[in-house]
Parts: sequence; C-alpha cells; structure tokens
Amino acid sequence: MLTLTHVTKRFRGGVTAVNDLSLELGPGVVGLLGPNGAGKTTLMQLIATITRPTDGQITFQGVDVLREPEPLRRQLGYLPQDFGVYDNLTAHEFLSYFAGLKGVTSRSRVDELLDLVNLRDVARRPAATFSGGMRQRLGIAQALLNDPVLLIVDEPTAGLDPEERVRFRHLLSDLGHARLVLLSTHIVSDIESLAGTIAVMREGRLLTCGAPEALLQSARGQVWEAVVPSAEYEQARARLKVTRAVRQADGVHARVVSRDRPFPAASPVEPDLEDAYVHLMHAGA
Repeated sequence: MLTLTHVTKRFRGGVTAVNDLSLELGPGVVGLLGPNGAGKTTLMQLIATITRPTDGQITFQGVDVLREPEPLRRQLGYLPQDFGVYDNLTAHEFLSYFAGLKGVTSRSRVDELLDLVNLRDVARRPAATFSGGMRQRLGIAQALLNDPVLLIVDEPTAGLDPEERVRFRHLLSDLGHARLVLLSTHIVSDIESLAGTIAVMREGRLLTCGAPEALLQSARGQVWEAVVPSAEYEQARARLKVTRAVRQADGVHARVVSRDRPFPAASPVEPDLEDAYVHLMHAGA
C-alpha cells in the first residue's frame, strides 16, 4: 500500500531529519517509535505530502506521490502533532466546515463521527470549553471525514490524562481494521496493545521495522530484576539502563536492561516492549 524507498530529507543548515529510509507498509496499525528529534514528524509530513523529500521515492497504491500527490491526498486523514481548533465554533460547526473543505457532501457524516468519538452530547458546545482529550477526539473526527484509507496521527496522546489516553488507543485500534493507521509516538505504552507492526527511528534512520514479537525477541536475555538497598541503587543508577524502579520497604525493586548481570542478586526476566525499545536504543553503546 505505502512504500518509501531511500527517502532522505535535508534542511538548510545541513540538518538531515530523515536519512536514507526505506519502508513498506500494508493495512493495520503501525507504531512509529523514537525519541524526540528522531525525525518522526518530518517523516509523517513527507508521507502526507506537506513537504517533499530531498531524495528518494514514495509510492501509495502504486502511484508516485511526488509526481501525483492528489490520489493520496484524497484518501488521507491527518492529525498533526499541534492540532488547533477554532474556539468560537461548536464541534458540529467545526466538522461541518472541514467536511466542506474536503468535499464531503453527506450531511449525516458529521453526526456519525461525533458518535464515533463520543462527542455527540457536546456537539453544540464551543470548542473553547473542550478539554485536551476532547480536542484530540475532535481532531481524529476531522481526519476521518473522508473515510481515509491512510490515517496519520502524530503524537496523538501528548497532554492527555490516563483515561483519555486509553480511550484514544481503543479508538485507533478499531480504526486499524480496514485501513493503514500510522501512529507516531515516543511513549511505548501508546502502541504496545494495538500496533501489529512497530518501526523504530533514531537520528533520522530506521533501526528496525517488524512485529512486536521480533523486537521482544531481540532483548531476550538482556533484562534483569533485582531488589537492592537504596544506597547501592543510587551508586549504580548512573551506569544502568533502568526501565522501572519502585521503592518499597525491602529496598528498590529495579528492572534493568544490561548485557551482564547488573547486581549479584539480579534474576533474568522476559522483556516487555519498553525494555526492548531501551535495548534497541542503546545497542552497541
């Protein structure tokens, strides 16, 4: 469905945000992981035809996006990282306005999407009164107005409270059954329950792309748990890659990514996705 071949994006001043990246994606939810500054947002903008690559090729359903962007744009839904709403418009007015811009003529489509994102009860309230989570739901509704085949959402849960974050994950999971959903985030928990494919970027390069199981397998034998006294933990913390640490009455319960046993009493454990991500980020370090 979507193919990127040796895509590079360089900005003035010599900054290379995306570096020789090749990727092939089909329907389903794809989680794009990476630290801030990894190039995720630039990659999203390239795919969405907001900016053009310096080198390389992007094709969507066999069509060269650089030469013919309109076929992709007609089937694209996009929720950028900094999504703004018109505070003086109600949710219904906001979606109706964007429906007109996208050429959506069905009057029932706005109501369908308000139901989908659970905003029907507040459809006549001005957006100025909405919480961050409600604004994000309004954002995803506008991205779905044209029933896109490709849905791009960039850092969609930033600033949301835990309940809103869970609700948003469930919504994206449901949407991934019939389309390609590309979800960019630096929060591992955003994708561990819904992404069938995970791509990891660092410094503009693609480190890996595949099923979560493959990423987990790469960290097997590299994750440890131990209960250590606070003083010992504080002395060792600077040299350790700690993914979790909880202070309890018997000491610090630490989970550590390491090639070697980090504490004499440490025991190997099965990695979770966050462990595997930390392991990949520091591989070779």
